[in-house]
Amino acid sequence: MAPFHSQLRILFIAHFKMMLLFTNEVAIVTGASSGIGAEVASKLAELGIGKLCLTGRQLDSLNQTKQSCISKSNGKLTEDDITNVIGNLSDEATCKKIVDKTIESFGQVDILINNAGMIKLGPLESCPIEDFDQLMNVNVRSMLVLSKLCIPHLRKTKGSIVNMGSVYGMQPFADAGYHCMSKAAVHMFTQCLALELAVDGIRVNCVNPGLIRTNILTRELMTDQEFDKLLEDGKRQHPLGRSGEPEDVAKAVAFLASKKASFITGNITPVDGGRNLMCPR
Repeated sequence: MAPFHSQLRILFIAHFKMMLLFTNEVAIVTGASSGIGAEVASKLAELGIGKLCLTGRQLDSLNQTKQSCISKSNGKLTEDDITNVIGNLSDEATCKKIVDKTIESFGQVDILINNAGMIKLGPLESCPIEDFDQLMNVNVRSMLVLSKLCIPHLRKTKGSIVNMGSVYGMQPFADAGYHCMSKAAVHMFTQCLALELAVDGIRVNCVNPGLIRTNILTRELMTDQEFDKLLEDGKRQHPLGRSGEPEDVAKAVAFLASKKASFITGNITPVDGGRNLMCPR
């Protein structure tokens, strides 16, 4: 009989393996340089992903995410297992470069996480139509282009796509019409593509965050103090009594991307503390 400490080690390893959602899968994560995207990449690494292609616009930030993934992988991932692609997803050449580099580096694509997005707020009357074009290009069109490029590879692996929606796509919000429209389009795109690709065994799902503690709003739209107030207000706007953290979203994304969700497709999954259930009072 094995010594007691050896039995404990065997039990620990067995338990750890049970927690892993992935084995040798290759995942592309867009918008991975900060916020939810960075957390999603790290969570995939923590749960056993085999290889990663991380995309974003800031090399230094992407490298930070890369190091976080290596650290969270418990020794599974090395520098050679993660590749970074810098560029603007509004440019089709960038999208093609992402997929080409993933195939060149790792030979396959199992998972596409369409996370990259942006937000612009303001009343319709005064918002430039160029803002609408930019939102639709980044929040919707980039998903279309990347998904089209990945489908032939996902067909070979019977892989999955997870798109990033928003509570803004489920409810109307004043002074956010462009953003609400873009995220509603993401929902319909998800469900139409899920129907098209089901015959190939490719699953397509969407995660809808509520208010999440990231820097997407403080980069351009509000001060840190205004964002702190927004988070405080979020305590009453979310039935669970708090705003969300990036990890809340990342866990849902990882599950939907994994084989554990093998009978789930076309699903729009709120990760919003119940905010989509609320009505103004």
